[in-house]
Amino acid sequence: MSFALAITALLGAAYAYLAARLVGGTIGAVLLAAPFICIWIVPVMYWGSPRSREGFFARLVHRASYLSMAWVSFVLVLTLARDLLLVATHWGAPLAATHAWVASAGVPVVFGGSLAAMALGAAAAFRGPRVESVDIALPDLHPDLDGYRIVQISDLHIGPNIGRRYVERVVAKARALKPDLIALTGDIVDGPIARLAPDVAPLAELARDGKAYFVLGNHDCYAGADVWVEHFRSLGMHVLLNSHEMIGHGRARLLVGGVVDPAYRRTRPQISLQGAPLADVRLLLAHNPRLAPLGAAAGFDLQLSGHTHAGQFFPWTLAVRLVHAPHVAGLSREGRMTVYVSAGTGTWGPPVRFGTHPELTLLRLVRA
Repeated sequence: MSFALAITALLGAAYAYLAARLVGGTIGAVLLAAPFICIWIVPVMYWGSPRSREGFFARLVHRASYLSMAWVSFVLVLTLARDLLLVATHWGAPLAATHAWVASAGVPVVFGGSLAAMALGAAAAFRGPRVESVDIALPDLHPDLDGYRIVQISDLHIGPNIGRRYVERVVAKARALKPDLIALTGDIVDGPIARLAPDVAPLAELARDGKAYFVLGNHDCYAGADVWVEHFRSLGMHVLLNSHEMIGHGRARLLVGGVVDPAYRRTRPQISLQGAPLADVRLLLAHNPRLAPLGAAAGFDLQLSGHTHAGQFFPWTLAVRLVHAPHVAGLSREGRMTVYVSAGTGTWGPPVRFGTHPELTLLRLVRA
């Protein structure tokens, strides 16, 4: 109830502001209310409830809600910008003409600009991931691991927005990079196995050489963690549940550990290297970057994470820093451990990218 009241209050305040600044008359107010109602329905009626998200009507409601979230976000930003311009041009006769133009033309610019931003963001989202190449400099790296190639796939969110064709493109790009190891750092699926198994099937190509390692993300847990764990194992992937495995590469040894997401109900995320064999590099896969203190305390050298989507689209690209800084996107440090956070290979919710892009990450280990 408290969550529903908070959502209602926030949406009500945003609607009141936009209605006062952008529309006049009953018809305009009603039309503006429609996207706010769409946004309100999904978190209040579906999140945390046993209601199914399956079925044509439920999927239609979710699609309308997520598109409305993106549109309202852009409208709010542009309306604030218009109001700041009105204030800035209010003083002095030389700016009177500019003030009058902003006052009259500002409203259609806000609505047109928000639609244009959505169109550009959708094109960026569905264009697919671009390869992000990152060198990870590690001190005293074993010569046989110099140039070791890790491909990271994170937050693919196979489901309402991402289907089989997108997955096939990701797999083809990943294999073309000739990785020594493939890390799937969670939120790979966003729905039940009965519906998504055909869309997930191309990922088996990544696992056929025994190089693919998978950890759970929160959305994998929401979609049914246990059945998806067994399914990914059946595809040939190494599934790490608070566990680690050793990989030999020439004369070098690389330890790969993985922790469950906090959304996993069977156990909490925890990992220890006490009693583990000696390794030249210790790599941790953890979906949520907020688990970095856990990895650093255990003695890992590098943590790969996702979860944040780098905010996915403006203005959430700024808001996400309040929650996840300093591990928001890209490289950061947690003590002596290096952390890399992927901006995500797919999209969740609104199929929109604005100020970010979906990425397929190629990480190379190099000597510091």
